[in-house]
Amino acid sequence: MAFRMRISEEEREILRKVARDAAARAMGLRVAAPPEIPAGSLLSRPAPVFVTWRRDGRPRGRSGTVAPEAGLVSLVERFAVEALLHDPRVPPATAKELPRYVPEISVLSPFEEIFGAEGLLPGTHGVIAEKGKRWGIVFPADAKGLDWDGARLLSQACLRAGLPEESWQAPGRPRLLRFTAEVF
Repeated sequence: MAFRMRISEEEREILRKVARDAAARAMGLRVAAPPEIPAGSLLSRPAPVFVTWRRDGRPRGRSGTVAPEAGLVSLVERFAVEALLHDPRVPPATAKELPRYVPEISVLSPFEEIFGAEGLLPGTHGVIAEKGKRWGIVFPADAKGLDWDGARLLSQACLRAGLPEESWQAPGRPRLLRFTAEVF
């Protein structure tokens, strides 16, 4: 499965600026006018997207959606603020700290339903496990540098969904979706 939405370097820079400016505005800082969005740009299309803030190279907060309801620019604005100021796993960042933070944007490919671990490439594929109102996601980068196989990737997605680790193999298993991500 190949990624189908190729975002140009110019569009990547726009999304990075959108993320940083949205966070700065939410902290009460002044920012320049929003960047121009080129006509016909992919940035006006909806796509599953997550924003992860990194401080000193380490992940510091993440927020996003697998069910986009708006274009990428709007989603990046929203999730940049949520990830930096409202991720319940970490305290909110301060305006003084903002220069130490770098936004990382992950635009997910269309999802492909899978039925087991065969063909999963940890570090290349991400996985979503969903059952009822529970869902868990493992991003491709989450498995980079780890000695995981496809089964471990699926087990981790189930754990993140609050399901038993091996539920992906059991009767009544969760729905499993594979994806790739364009990360910048």
